[in-house]
Amino acid sequence: MILASLMLAAAAPTTAVEAERAFAADAKAQGQWTAFRTWADPTAVMWTPQAVWAHDFLKDRKDPATAVQWWPSHSWQSCDGRTAVNVGPWQLPNATGRFITLWMRQASGDWRWTADGQLAAAPRFAIPKRPVVRVAACGNAAARARQVAANYAQPLNRTAPPGDSGYARSADGTLLFNWTVTADGVRRTRVQLWNGRRFDTVHDRTTRP
Repeated sequence: MILASLMLAAAAPTTAVEAERAFAADAKAQGQWTAFRTWADPTAVMWTPQAVWAHDFLKDRKDPATAVQWWPSHSWQSCDGRTAVNVGPWQLPNATGRFITLWMRQASGDWRWTADGQLAAAPRFAIPKRPVVRVAACGNAAARARQVAANYAQPLNRTAPPGDSGYARSADGTLLFNWTVTADGVRRTRVQLWNGRRFDTVHDRTTRP
């Protein structure tokens, strides 16, 4: 029993990229929506295309016969390694596209996704051999705190999901994630990483239904 527990602990994802791959593997092995429920944070949000609480949307949803397959191609990570945004291709037998997922590591050490949705449609991709990973800088905390406070002051970030906008940041303030969605389902997602002096916008995409 002890040996089995140690083996399970060793196999647990330690990064958001590993969590994404484990999530995708579970979707294939256990069922698509079963895996989505298992890996979702209690407050997770999905876009369908409007923002909805993930657990409300997924409740009693039956797994399709063929699960979607996906792979992370890019990962933007906070300095402390506990928050990340992954993007990459997904595919079904007759459809392809790209996804975006916000991940946060819980106090327990488990990774859970907290926001998930499609990006604009895209052609079929080759499976990425290795995702491109960028980690935020850690220094100049005072300047970072001032800029984070300025982001919080923006009115669009005051709406709690699943309304028409949302804002999240890593606990150390080095990764910022914003989204807005209009009444007709047009969504914008943006990811910013701290470079030691300012926030670089590493992802800024508009997705139409």
